[in-house]
Amino acid sequence: MSKKILIIEDEADLVGVLAYNLKKEGYAILSAGRGAEALALMDGEPPPDLVLLDLMLPDISGIDVCRQIRGNERISRVPILMLTARGEESDRVRGFEVGADDYVTKPFSVRELMLRVGALLRRVSEKERDSKDGEFGPLRVDNAAHRVWVEEKEISLTALEFRLLQAFLEKRGRVQTRDALLSDVWDIHADITTRTVDTPVKRQREKLGTAGDFIETVRGVGYRFSDTPLKEA
Repeated sequence: MSKKILIIEDEADLVGVLAYNLKKEGYAILSAGRGAEALALMDGEPPPDLVLLDLMLPDISGIDVCRQIRGNERISRVPILMLTARGEESDRVRGFEVGADDYVTKPFSVRELMLRVGALLRRVSEKERDSKDGEFGPLRVDNAAHRVWVEEKEISLTALEFRLLQAFLEKRGRVQTRDALLSDVWDIHADITTRTVDTPVKRQREKLGTAGDFIETVRGVGYRFSDTPLKEA
């Protein structure tokens, strides 16, 4: 069955271009020109496999649409790729802070966008990981169900955040550069601002609470996940 992509964009010409190219790649397409309409479509069964979300919409901002998707348990793990004419770093950071998985600034290369869509969908479909479920100090992970608990409290992670946690756990004790994380987690091989990595890592640390301390910053290089659980003082 074809993967279903929801385009949330009020520029009819751009919707046409995106729909044409996505259909050529074999995807099924839904589209909405307003945020409220898009949220209603998200309630359908089954929900879309991926959302292309414009930041500037005529009724509800793309930020608010993203926030509402992430706040709905049934659809919270649907990957979201933001499209916007805004290029300021603060806007990109805000998008990641509310749960966007990737970010493309208009005007963009349609080919690059197709590659990013494919990369996001591949990551989500990789439910069976080589790493085993288990516990690490206060952290407990169920890979098959994409569920995480810290001190017995379940933590809601986006698909990107879960994949990032898996990447850290799979290489515990080893330094992972930002470029390596972009390749392994985002499946991106390009010159991209380091905030693409830093912002989701910061957000993940906050969500994991005490377990967030396992993620260590290696200044000027990247990040390392502790090789053993932190011991109590």
